[in-house]
Amino acid sequence: MITVAVVALSAERAGQIADALRRQGIQTAMAPAADVLEYLRESQCDLAVVEYTATTRALLDGLQADKALVERMPLLALTDADSVTEYESGVAVDDFALLPVSPAELGARVRLALRRRRGDEPEHVLRFNDLSIDLANYRVTVAGEHVALTFKEYELLRFLASNRDKVFTREALLNRVWGYDYYGGARTVDVHIRRLRAKIEDGHRTFIETIRNVGYRFRDEP
Repeated sequence: MITVAVVALSAERAGQIADALRRQGIQTAMAPAADVLEYLRESQCDLAVVEYTATTRALLDGLQADKALVERMPLLALTDADSVTEYESGVAVDDFALLPVSPAELGARVRLALRRRRGDEPEHVLRFNDLSIDLANYRVTVAGEHVALTFKEYELLRFLASNRDKVFTREALLNRVWGYDYYGGARTVDVHIRRLRAKIEDGHRTFIETIRNVGYRFRDEP
């Protein structure tokens, strides 16, 4: 059984993360607000999920300075879209996900990080036929050719591919990809789906399926 240490600024956020993990069959342990480093050093947790903010940046730096801890325990950062640029500036964690994150995606990323550490998953890549999504480098290729996507197009593709074969309404995609405070209409999703399809699909490839009167899903087999 996997056990994950949850590190968050507020008890409310920690509870949300822990609930999402438990819904995926993953045990959780709440790291105390004080002495987080000491707690992680002594714990038997398999992985730490850290809410990444300007405040926890110092904590992550401290975690990464502890070589023995880094070698033993993978780190997964949860951040929001506004913090992505700072995240890219040098925070060395095993993986990250944008908030809000679905329980399915969070569970998948935890398991993927553990598999990579154990040598079972050498590449941080989702592959579907000749479509490749490099989650570590924000790079998408089709038949070996790089596909230039906007940030939202990439995030939409990443979310759908990480939750393949699940149907999402336009409203759900707005919440998951654009955020709960986004006030744009559902047509925003349709426009981005259309642009995304034009870039990754052709007459022989169909990755994103329209479910009439419902929404969209990513097909495991194009």
